[in-house]
Amino acid sequence: MDDFGLATVTPARAQVVRDFATSELFNRTFQEGMELVEETAAYLDGAGRQESKLLSRNAALTYAAISMRLTTRLMQLASWLLVQRAVREGDMTADEACQGRYRLGGQGKHEIEEGVGGPLPNGLIALAERAERLYDRVAHLDKRMYLEAPSEAAPNPVLSQFERLQTAFGGLPA
Repeated sequence: MDDFGLATVTPARAQVVRDFATSELFNRTFQEGMELVEETAAYLDGAGRQESKLLSRNAALTYAAISMRLTTRLMQLASWLLVQRAVREGDMTADEACQGRYRLGGQGKHEIEEGVGGPLPNGLIALAERAERLYDRVAHLDKRMYLEAPSEAAPNPVLSQFERLQTAFGGLPA
């Protein structure tokens, strides 16, 4: 780790980043993230806008705050996912992707302030909850890829036992 708590870019860490960027898990996560961005934009520009006009003043303020947090969350997610895609497509190196500026922001979970000034539209609440769940999953991936040490030196327990047997018995017949 460097002085800022960021992972040192080792060949093993860079390989973890490249492996993830080419994985089926990445493909599914990318698809889910981009679909959620599109769905949220359509909701906020359409039905959400109409529903917000029917809210009390206090509920409308809560709606505005939640929709701003939601769009910020989705922009963070989309940015992180696009960096991983850039690695996959060769537009960015894994070493570059390990830089702190491309990492997911370490902001905590946002609770939905339902009930402040009246009930909020179910569509907004559902989108905010889905975005938080996706953010939590991506934050976990980010932590595993960039903060935790890759398990390059972890011994294989089966091979370790086999080596012990070889040592104890002076080698096994072929």
